[in-house]
Amino acid sequence: MTNRFSNPKSMPAPRGYTQVVETAGPGRTVYLSGQLGMVPGGAFAGAPGDFRAQATQCFENLKAGLGSVGGGFEHVVKITNFFTDMAHLPVFFEVRDAFVNTKAPPASTAIQVGRLAREGALFEVEAVAVIPDKAAKAAVKRGAAKRGKPARKTARKKR
Repeated sequence: MTNRFSNPKSMPAPRGYTQVVETAGPGRTVYLSGQLGMVPGGAFAGAPGDFRAQATQCFENLKAGLGSVGGGFEHVVKITNFFTDMAHLPVFFEVRDAFVNTKAPPASTAIQVGRLAREGALFEVEAVAVIPDKAAKAAVKRGAAKRGKPARKTARKKR
């Protein structure tokens, strides 16, 4: 499976994202719901109003979701970012760049909204990832091992 990141010269030059991401080959598409900057206990990361802490936690949450299905940020092909204030874009770029491959960043959209789902939320990010079959199979084996069961083997057809 391959993901090809390109910026056609006939389109405006992007700032920190890729204009076109093409995927090909066997793999799984994974959709990650919008993540707020909340820790597992349900509280927002950092002090109230701390955009950097919330944005970092959003990306940590995506990282955990990707890891749960055998993926990583290298498999992310698209992110959608929701801001309550676009003035946070410079900090967002710093945080995002600590997680994604800046040489081939995912396609990206940034949207300012009046409010997010939880009072006090400053940022939300959702992602789409395409994970090669090899990574998917490894995740299934790890999950089976954690549950104390042998990994399921698939029968191969004889030709």
